[in-house]
Amino acid sequence: MDSSKKAARYQRLTDQIAELLHKSPDQTAKMATISAVLFHKMEYFFWCGFYRVDGERLIVGPYQGPVACQVLEGRGVCLAAVHQGETIVVQDVNNFPGHIACDSRSKSEIVVPVFNREGRITAVLDVDSSQIASFDDTDAMYLEKIVALLKE
Repeated sequence: MDSSKKAARYQRLTDQIAELLHKSPDQTAKMATISAVLFHKMEYFFWCGFYRVDGERLIVGPYQGPVACQVLEGRGVCLAAVHQGETIVVQDVNNFPGHIACDSRSKSEIVVPVFNREGRITAVLDVDSSQIASFDDTDAMYLEKIVALLKE
């Protein structure tokens, strides 16, 4: 998808998600809504969901797609995003040291930390694609805007 079309689609989705999130005070419901909208509107999203921080591990939260790893510990893109405190884009998961393969069909990935109002990471949004090099700076920018809606 060309970058300007992708940006326009993301802007529409960001507006739609913002409107939907105002209807619920519940964080889990908001995460479920984000996962559902993104998964069904972005055709290259193979898996889309959240992992919640639980000490030194991550526990799966609301998601859309094939069955997920229930607990992530010790390594992987999601934990790297938590430890680095920033979005990580992986063009080819086979080239990421310590990648956790919950589904062998996953080829590329983007992970976006979710910060609470105090600036602490409470979860990550994890999106996988079955194609190599599916994610870029446009995805990162808009997914960061979307997860920022969780602290409003």
